[in-house]
Formats: sequence, structure tokens, C-alpha cells
Amino acid sequence: MTARTEKPVLEVCAGDIESVYAASAGGAARVELCSALGEGGVTPSVGFIRQALRVPGLKVHVLIRPRGGDFLYTTEEVDAMVEDIRVCREAGADGVVIGALTPTGDIDMRACRRMIDAAEGMSVTFHRAFDLCRNPDEALNAIIELGCDRILTSGQAASAHEGIGMLRRLSESAGSRVIILAGGGVTPDNAVEILEKTGLNELHASARATFASAMSYCRQGVSMGAPGSDEYSRKITSSEIVGQIVEKINKIFR
Repeated sequence: MTARTEKPVLEVCAGDIESVYAASAGGAARVELCSALGEGGVTPSVGFIRQALRVPGLKVHVLIRPRGGDFLYTTEEVDAMVEDIRVCREAGADGVVIGALTPTGDIDMRACRRMIDAAEGMSVTFHRAFDLCRNPDEALNAIIELGCDRILTSGQAASAHEGIGMLRRLSESAGSRVIILAGGGVTPDNAVEILEKTGLNELHASARATFASAMSYCRQGVSMGAPGSDEYSRKITSSEIVGQIVEKINKIFR
């Protein structure tokens, strides 16, 4: 295990305020706020953002994504994202997480520049739209040209562990020009291996577990979402899982 001079950073994807508190309790450095994780995440409410900003000891970044599905956006959708970024800035968020692609799978420079301009000095992460782009090398250079601070990516694989080879290549190509944030299936069992084999210093995890509802009365046979879904259990960030990841990655820091 190689000792490091820079402490590893864990960012936790938080879909509710309980998850934000769990991330803090487990020792995460940063949260990415989002809603509808089943859709891959969309922009959370301003009420949720303001509540999260009251949790001490965490940097708060906010996902800017108006819907699920692809990352090809209309002018009206980009307008909405720009307005959401302004709301995040006014609320006091530390950063935003953005991304947009062209129909041919390249970085939509015009849309992204509009969003970055709206961020006005906040930290900007380019999200996992990167993993769906046509050419990762061209996309990397485009994102650097835009001036983003980091790229959240699984290395264009199903998980960060499976994408270790690409993550290592991206890290070497990026150098100090942009931070590569490895995300996708990060667990206590693979976190150290991902950092060690890629040379990266930042990880992104949901660290979720299933928790039963506190409802004492439960009506069966009625679903609010997909047919057959369980309305009386939720996946929430576990402070224990966060703590396990933090403990393990901190062991490579001396």
C-alpha cells in the first residue's frame, strides 16, 4: 500500500437530508445533492439544498439535471438548468455538477459554457455524461478547456472498479489540469484498490443501505411508483458504510 501526502477525499451522493447527515457522521468531505436516484439523479429542491447547507463540516455540491434519460438538452432545458444554478449560487452551495452532450456524443460546449458562466466562481464538476461520450480523450480536453474543476466518471465502464484502466489513463492525461473523481459502484471492499491502481485521490459513492419505514400502518397493494414497488422501505446513505470507506482510504495517507 503506497503512502500519500494528500488525504483522499470521499464525496457521497445524497438523495435526502438523512443521507446528508449520514455522510457527515461517517466522515465524508463532500456531498452531491440529487433527487430521484432511480433515474440516475435529477436536481433537488431548493428546500433540500438549504437544509443540507446547515449540516456542518461538508462541502455541498448540487446536481443540475432537469430529467432522467440522455444528456441531449433543448434550449428550454438548458435555460432551466441555468436558472437552477443561479438558485444554487444564491442559496450558498459550494458547487454544481453539470453536463451536456451533442447528438454525436461530444461535449456540448455552448450549453456547458452557459452553465459555467451562471455558476460564477462556484466549483464545477462535469458529471457522468462523460461516460456516454464518443471519444474520452477529446471529451477530457474539451472539459479542461471549459475550466471545470473535476470530472465524475466510472472510466466509461459499468463501475469504477471495472474502469480502472481508463481511469488510470485519464489521470495520467489530465495531470493537474482537472481532478478525476472516480464513481460508480464504489464500496469499502474496492475503494482502496481503485485509488491505488489509478493514482486518483477522490472517490464518489452512494454508500446506501435499505432501511424500513417507521410507519406502523402499511397499506399493501398500492404503489406510488413502478407497479410492485415497496413504499415502505428506502435506500438511504449509511453512516456505517461511509465510515468504512473513509477508514480504509485514510490508511493510505501518512
